[in-house]
Amino acid sequence: MTSTDLSSDAAPPTHADLPSQAALPAHADLSSYADLDVDRARRRGYPEAVYCAGKTPEQVAGIAAAVRETPDTVTLFTRAGDEHAAAVLSALPDAFHDPTARLLAWPPEPPAPSGERVVVVAAGTSDLPVAQEAALTARYLGRATELIVDVGVAGLHRILAHVELLRAARAVVVVAGMDGALPGVVAGLIPAPVVAVPTSVGYGAAFEGLAPLLTMLNACAPGVAVVNIDNGYGAGHLAAQIAAP
Repeated sequence: MTSTDLSSDAAPPTHADLPSQAALPAHADLSSYADLDVDRARRRGYPEAVYCAGKTPEQVAGIAAAVRETPDTVTLFTRAGDEHAAAVLSALPDAFHDPTARLLAWPPEPPAPSGERVVVVAAGTSDLPVAQEAALTARYLGRATELIVDVGVAGLHRILAHVELLRAARAVVVVAGMDGALPGVVAGLIPAPVVAVPTSVGYGAAFEGLAPLLTMLNACAPGVAVVNIDNGYGAGHLAAQIAAP
């Protein structure tokens, strides 16, 4: 089991640092395949993310080239396969890339942490891609973030060893497949809300994440909210909003 601190010393963004509506068009038109909401960060405090799955590498490259014109706003490229990552890096060669999470971020340096801490917990190493996506999302949205790996319910002593860190968090994301029991366990130990993420990890009767999803929706511990199967980005975003200053 490991605990990873994802903090940074870069300067935090503020609403004053974001592009003004006068400085940018409300949308960057990319003809027939995209219409980027470049004003979203100013409008609601959090930028648009680019979901790469289902897009061609050429489309992703065009979007990345448009993103290059808004260097004061963090842009995340999620669910990026190898070809998508190469396309982003062709337009933004200095972009941060985490192949495990299938996530890229530009500008590459995350903002300095503001607000309170987010802790992301992965039940098993097989859940790490989704957990890492959640952790990096929260980090690039400006939260101090730590990642705890391989602390599933098959060995409860492992999660109990991290209770002090978990109780210091403002929001905890718990990522689990198989039986999906870990979020309820964690919620019974800490005061912070738990964002539960079912994963498609598991044998046949896990039904590609449906079994842990139902377990999490039926958690008897209060304070558990559940996002969609494998949705690390959505969990990290929600946790970052909960922990906002």
